[in-house]
Amino acid sequence: MARMVVPLTDTEIRHAKPKDKPYILYDGGNLELSVRPSGKKVWIFVYSRPYTKKRTKLTLGPYPTLTLSNARRKREEYATLLLDNIDPQEYLDSEKRRVLESIENTLSKVAAAWFQVKKNDISEDYAEDVWRSLERHVFPKLGHCPITKLSAQQTIAVLNPIAKKGNLETVRRLCQRLNEIMIYAINTGILFANPLGGIKAAFIKPQKQNMATIKPEELPTFLKALSRASINNVTRCMIEWQLHTMTRPNETSGAQWDEINFEEKVWSIPASRMKAKREHVVPLTPQTLAILEEMKAISGHRVHVFPGNGNPTKPANSQTANMAIKRMGYKDLLVAHGLRSIASTALNESKAFDADLIESALAHKDHNEVRSAYNRAHYLELRRELMSWWSNYIDDAFSKSLRRH
Repeated sequence: MARMVVPLTDTEIRHAKPKDKPYILYDGGNLELSVRPSGKKVWIFVYSRPYTKKRTKLTLGPYPTLTLSNARRKREEYATLLLDNIDPQEYLDSEKRRVLESIENTLSKVAAAWFQVKKNDISEDYAEDVWRSLERHVFPKLGHCPITKLSAQQTIAVLNPIAKKGNLETVRRLCQRLNEIMIYAINTGILFANPLGGIKAAFIKPQKQNMATIKPEELPTFLKALSRASINNVTRCMIEWQLHTMTRPNETSGAQWDEINFEEKVWSIPASRMKAKREHVVPLTPQTLAILEEMKAISGHRVHVFPGNGNPTKPANSQTANMAIKRMGYKDLLVAHGLRSIASTALNESKAFDADLIESALAHKDHNEVRSAYNRAHYLELRRELMSWWSNYIDDAFSKSLRRH
């Protein structure tokens, strides 16, 4: 017949005196209180491990820190786990690891891991912009937070001051980047759900604005300002190169010497540096070749055609042209990306070239769609004619600027 165990009382526990050797007070249901010679009293849960049925003991905590009622509550929790064949010790170890990982997996740490993957799919300049935006606007207040504790309300509170300044596009991009980080955390097992999935709805949607640009007839004035601007020669050549080649700022700033084929007179931009992730071939005109000859003396021995001012082993920053144009008096009137619009407008207004060919020159239209109507050699020849027309247009505009007083 099983021995009847009378549940313990607080009075009995308090009055239990230490002996020369440890002894046990039984509360029933596998809950025991070990009374040590030192006088310390410790709760212990005795159970058989699932499957192996090996008897083991799990220390719950000292009395009176862990009260009698709380010790019994733990006993019931662990008994419930055992009914589901879950080992209480393994469960506690797992929970401890989860809590530690939660504390260690801060937003900035997870973001850094996400960024290592993200930067392989975007340009170097764009990657720098992405990380800088997080460092500036998010990490100072949220970077130290465990990602599992991050809430939509908390994040919105950090982004609200940016929105109130009218920087809605910045907020939109930050919401997008934060959501990408959350999705990465889910995919890597750090999170089970994305708490920031709907935060963009808390802000006014930014109105899409066209890049600031000028009309083709205003080009002579701009070229005159460029020729007289107090900027270094690399920046001046970079702006001229972008204007002549109709490329985007990051495509120009990242130009490398090994992308230039002087024999065939083409610049082949690899797919990895193009927005559409397709190789883009730019026929080189006498004017663009002259820019390269000027740059050879400066950077011919380096990787990049337009080296960075602070660190010539790296490419120039794609924002360098924008800053120079702003200093030239064109703030809110023209940005580097807007140079492409000048070319597009002038070429379309000329009626000299097919619209699809112009779009192809701007890397807007898939080259293969244009090539379907021409053989490769004829297609390249058409591109050369277009690029020559545009470079000559720029030269004529500059000549006009010199005749103006």
